[in-house]
Amino acid sequence: MAYRDRWDPQRALAVAAALMRAPLKQVLSTLSEALGGLLAHDALVMLTGDCPKSATWSHGDRALTEAVTAAELAALAARVEVGTPWFDRARLAGTRRPVLAVTSAPPGSAGALLAVLPTAGFRPKPEVPYVVQRLWDLATLRIVALWPTAAPVDQTAPWLASSERNRVVTDLTDAHAATLTALLGVLRDRDLDDGAARRTALDLSVSSLTELRSAAEGDGLPGEETAREAFGRLTDMLGLLSRYGDVELEFSGPAPEAAERLIPSVIAQTARTAARGTALAMLEQGGVGRIRVSWHVGDGELRTVVRDDGPGTLAGDALAVHRLTDRAAAVSGGLQVDAVPGWGTIVTLRLPLTAPERGRGDPLGALNRRELDVLEQLVRGQRNRMIAERLRISEHTVKFHVAKILRKLGVNSRGEAAALALAAGFPASLALTS
Repeated sequence: MAYRDRWDPQRALAVAAALMRAPLKQVLSTLSEALGGLLAHDALVMLTGDCPKSATWSHGDRALTEAVTAAELAALAARVEVGTPWFDRARLAGTRRPVLAVTSAPPGSAGALLAVLPTAGFRPKPEVPYVVQRLWDLATLRIVALWPTAAPVDQTAPWLASSERNRVVTDLTDAHAATLTALLGVLRDRDLDDGAARRTALDLSVSSLTELRSAAEGDGLPGEETAREAFGRLTDMLGLLSRYGDVELEFSGPAPEAAERLIPSVIAQTARTAARGTALAMLEQGGVGRIRVSWHVGDGELRTVVRDDGPGTLAGDALAVHRLTDRAAAVSGGLQVDAVPGWGTIVTLRLPLTAPERGRGDPLGALNRRELDVLEQLVRGQRNRMIAERLRISEHTVKFHVAKILRKLGVNSRGEAAALALAAGFPASLALTS
């Protein structure tokens, strides 16, 4: 479509008509053509919770679109409000880059995100994001209307995108709640004068923004952490609540003989986020002055105990707000709440340090530990380069492991391997074995 300095009614109607007539597979290309003279871009990438075929659709530079993962899009979706365009830098295709993102959720839809990757050096005019938002609203209506004609092919990607999106949203929500709780503590502290309060609030805001951005961009951790390092990250995560709040936090780390034991990072991260979510749920009761958090590392499990001196009215439903039970179950763990009115609450989280025994009939039983690590990344939709970075191995070694995984599982592609893993009950977030 020819470029014009402004969109007159005739052009706007022509674009709308083109979108409403476009076949399902041509909606993104039609939208890309419509944006051609308005927003110079290299690619369009879509994330949706409705499509029966795939969670991600794309148009444009294949080298770029194939490097974008569902996890990256899910993290971006957590930062974009429905109906409000967003332009900033975000991690896509493994690199921080300028992105224009818009979301739309028409009736009967789970919602869809569109990420526009502008051409290098191009910055849209202020009115452009709002035009893109309205076009995406129209495009989403067309896409949703055409979904019933699409035959189901692959449920793996939607499952992964939904799971990852929920995880990111939950983590960011709890981090945001912890920040607000700490800020309230600063405002209520009568020992701080105005200048000290402002400096403290500024320091708190900067450190919290750093944490939120790291979480949103999916900064990875090594595959394993020592129990000492993992617990240290937990005390840093919860430190804001005690440093700037009214609650006193006590920590009891792993025993000295277990401090250097390696535990899977996915288990450590689950324990940390669960402890923070539990602490926030306890504070919501009111009347809590002290919270004690302890870790016990045994031969087969990591046990996290969070105890408060509150009214003892915390129920399991309160923890569901932070999705703690689901998070524990996702890694084959369990969570127990013991609340005694007038005496406080004890929440115990048990997480396995090794995968459950696999039967002979389990198709994944032939894979060794490193192959399961690689398979986890395949289930997440990661490319070889990203797998190499996350597991700290070479791309050549990744290719070697992928070839062995395909041969052992008797499949022909990475997608088939991921689908088989999910069908066998292999959680996307867990890659553990002895």
